[in-house]
Amino acid sequence: MFSLVPELGVDLGTANILVYQRGKGIVLREPSVVAISRHNKKVLAVGEEARLMLGRTPGNIVAIRPMSDGVIADYTTTQKMLEYLFAKVVGRKRIFKPRVLICVPSQVTSVEERAVRQAALEAGASEAHTIEEPMAAAIGAGLPISNPGGNMVVDIGGGTTDIAVISLEGIVASESLRIAGNRMDEVIIRHVKANYSLMIGDRTAEEIKMKVGSAYPLEQELSLEVRGRDMVAGLPKTVSVSSIEIREALAEPVMAIVEKVKRVLEQTPPELAADIIERGIVLTGGGALLRGLDQMLNRHTNIQVYAAEDPLSCVAIGTGRALEEYSAIRDSDRRHYR
Repeated sequence: MFSLVPELGVDLGTANILVYQRGKGIVLREPSVVAISRHNKKVLAVGEEARLMLGRTPGNIVAIRPMSDGVIADYTTTQKMLEYLFAKVVGRKRIFKPRVLICVPSQVTSVEERAVRQAALEAGASEAHTIEEPMAAAIGAGLPISNPGGNMVVDIGGGTTDIAVISLEGIVASESLRIAGNRMDEVIIRHVKANYSLMIGDRTAEEIKMKVGSAYPLEQELSLEVRGRDMVAGLPKTVSVSSIEIREALAEPVMAIVEKVKRVLEQTPPELAADIIERGIVLTGGGALLRGLDQMLNRHTNIQVYAAEDPLSCVAIGTGRALEEYSAIRDSDRRHYR
């Protein structure tokens, strides 16, 4: 039945925001960055336009990421960002305010979750509900979560890694780790600074991670020329980094994720563990694109690991599909909906 009230599923990520509109699919995909004026706190740009300003703004403009570790770090800016995005998707002059379903990390506190809902309501939503990220990721990856059987999903976003075993639409065991894509960028920045006395920004670190980053030895190792500021001379400088050294730098966050996966497996009931051995572990989120991560997890768990078909969009797609059960969400007190 067609509804006049827009229904939106929001993947409110630390690195990116995706918005799924019921009946239309993913209608917006923007970086979680806001550029604001220092003088009057007015929002000047949101999303990709603001991301291009990171590290390049004059003194009167600041480009910030209002989300940190999967939760709100700057409430006012997050609310303004959501207001801008809702207006972009459903129009500023709307008669019916949208109903919104937003993803939150599986180990989010009640205070953090309430802040997410309140920000959405103040940004113009008529209703705001939340769904745990691994549940949304599993739905988006097409896992048979409504059946009696174990499904394991590892969702590696920008700020958090959410690991969960799901059966009969409920989370049986889960862990949330505040180590993910952004931490990987940080260790790359530290490595380049320590080994080459070169200062690089977040965008350059992300480029290094995407182009030569890996979690497992590659058949053919890669290298990349990196530009930054020489810390000694203070002048621009170019160095060459290899995939071998970047892999060594990434070992710390990668092994933290591996250990959490093993911990969740240890908490999993034997019958469900047997299902996971048969079905494998599914990787979602941007971190799923890190070369060799599936092989590294396979090596430490002896379980087949594979990335979802569209790992970057899984959480948003799953949130959108959960909108189909909106009336059930409002009236239900199931464990995975809050």
